[in-house]
Amino acid sequence: MPVSHQLSQRAHFSGPQPISELMRLALVRPELISLAAGFVDQETLPVEATREALQSVLADIPRGRAALQYGTNAGYAPLREAVLARFLAADGDQAGPLPSVDQVILTAGSNQLLHLLGDVLLDPGDLVICAAPTYFVFLGMLASVGARSVGVAIDEQGMIGEALDEELARRHEAGELARVKAIYVTSYFENPSTVTLSLERRAELVEIAKRWSRQATIYVIDDAAYRPLRYTGPDLPSLRSFDTTGDTVIVAETFSKSFSPGVRVGWGILPTELVGPVAALKGNIDFGSPHLNQHLMAAVLERGLFEPHVAALQKSYAKKLAAMLDALDEYLAGIPGVRWRRPTGGLYVWLELPDGLDAGPSGTLIQHAMDEGVIYVPGEYCYPAEGEPRRVNTIRLSFGVQSPENIRRGIAALGKAIRAA
Repeated sequence: MPVSHQLSQRAHFSGPQPISELMRLALVRPELISLAAGFVDQETLPVEATREALQSVLADIPRGRAALQYGTNAGYAPLREAVLARFLAADGDQAGPLPSVDQVILTAGSNQLLHLLGDVLLDPGDLVICAAPTYFVFLGMLASVGARSVGVAIDEQGMIGEALDEELARRHEAGELARVKAIYVTSYFENPSTVTLSLERRAELVEIAKRWSRQATIYVIDDAAYRPLRYTGPDLPSLRSFDTTGDTVIVAETFSKSFSPGVRVGWGILPTELVGPVAALKGNIDFGSPHLNQHLMAAVLERGLFEPHVAALQKSYAKKLAAMLDALDEYLAGIPGVRWRRPTGGLYVWLELPDGLDAGPSGTLIQHAMDEGVIYVPGEYCYPAEGEPRRVNTIRLSFGVQSPENIRRGIAALGKAIRAA
C-alpha cells in the first residue's frame, strides 16, 4: 500500500533545533529563570526610534508608497550603500580591492543569508569547517542540506591556525579536499565560546583558506552579528580587510542584535562570483526581502538614531555581563573544575564543568537545574558532528534577557544544581 505522503531528502535531513525544546520549557514553566535563549533585552527594544523612523518614511507619501511596494531582489539601494559605507569606515584600510555596492545583498536577517549560502555552495556530503564549539543554529542549517560539519580546536584567540591547517591536510590526504567548501567563524564574541578572533589569527585564517584553495575556492564565512556589542577594548577589522584578492571572505551581518530582531534586516557582502548565484536563488524564494523594513532601517541610519541605541545597548548589556560574572565569582568559583571566560562583548558566557559531569539532555545536571529554577543551553549542542570531540561538560549562558537580579538568582540556582549533580 503506498504511503500517504513522500518527503524530500531535504526534509529527512532537517530536524528540530535544540533551542526549540528549551524555549518550550521556558513557556510551560514560566517560573524558570532562562539563561538559555539568546534574545535581546526586551526593555531596550527601540520603540521610540522605530516610531520616529517609520513616521518619517510614511509622512513622505511617495516614499511611503515606494516602501509599501515590492523592492528589488538585492534590496533598497540607499540602505545597501549605507551599510557598505559603515562597514568600510569601521574597517579602515583594506588589503584588497574595495567591495562595491553591487556586492551587497539585503536579507531577512543574517540567517537567511546563511541558508542561501548553504543552498548555493553545498551538496550532500560537502564539508564546512567550524570552530568547536560554534553557533548551533548554523550547524542545524548544515545538517538540513546534508552537509558535514567539522570542528577545529579554539583557544583564547579563536580558531587555532595550526589545527585548521592540520584538518585541511587530513582532508587532502583522504581525498576530500574538493568537498571542503567553507570555513565558518563568528569572529566577534563568538556564540557560544565568547572568544574574539585575534588580529593575527584573522590574517592567518584567510591565508590558510587561500593556500588550500587548490581545486576550488574555500570560502571564509565571517558571521559578524555581534560586532557592535563591544563593551571594552578596541574594535578589530573584519576578516574581509585581510582578503587581498576579495574573492575568499563572505561577510554576514545583521541589525537583529544591534537594533531589533523583529525588523529582520541583515546583509551580506559577497565575492563577485557569488552575487549572481545567491541573488538568483533569493529571487526564487522571496522576490526581495521585506521592503518596508529596509526603508525603516535606512531612515534609522539617516536620522542618527542607530548610534545612540547601540550606546544604550552597550551600557545595559555591560551591566548584565558584570552581574553574571560577579555571580559566577560568588557562587561557582569554589567548585573544583568549574571555569569560564570573561568576555568583552556579545551576549554569552561559556562555562566548563568538571570532567565527567554531563550537562547535556541525557545528564543529571539539567534536571537538577530545573528543580532549582534555572535553564541553560547544553554546550554539547554547539559541537560539529566531526573533528574535535564533543564536550558534554559545557554550558552556554545568556545574560541578554534577564535583569541583573534574575541573573544573580539564576547563577545561584545553577551553583546549587552543580553541587547536587
